Amino acid sequence: MATTDYLADPADLAIWLGVPDTDPKLLQALGAASSRFRGQVRHHVSLVTDDEFTLDGTGTRSILLPAQPVTAVASLRLEGAELVDGTDFEWSQDGYVRRLGCGLWPNKLRCIQGVYSHGYAVIPEDIAEAVIDQARSQYIVRPGVATMQVGGQQVGFGAQASIGVTAQWSAAVEKYRLNRGDRT
Repeated sequence: MATTDYLADPADLAIWLGVPDTDPKLLQALGAASSRFRGQVRHHVSLVTDDEFTLDGTGTRSILLPAQPVTAVASLRLEGAELVDGTDFEWSQDGYVRRLGCGLWPNKLRCIQGVYSHGYAVIPEDIAEAVIDQARSQYIVRPGVATMQVGGQQVGFGAQASIGVTAQWSAAVEKYRLNRGDRT
């Protein structure tokens, strides 16, 4: 992941933490939270343009592209032959590509190749909020510490520190996760 490809604005996290948005620990926490979110939802989330793919045919009218939301399908080839958008196939933002007419995708491995763009040019607010919340915890909480006492003050960390996620995080991951039926 590029160090500047965060799923939230460092300036927003800096406000919560009271440190400059260039603070290395802040940027590390934001990068780690962004990577964790991407891993749990199984796609890059941020806009990716001209991403190449190769897919297996399913023997059905529709196939599912590897990531959503789909913003463009630049090219699509079936066994090397170029297909025409609107004539040979149609696609949806949800990542479905359907053959038009009487055509089916062959039941054959690696027979579909293409180039498409997917992801969010502007990260949805619920993702950014969940990532900021996670990054705040990573910045503040010392791993493995449940309570800490300094002088006469004692600080306890809540269940989030031991569990690692909030309900807000879980809801955002569930909403944006790909392949929801495959949890293994």
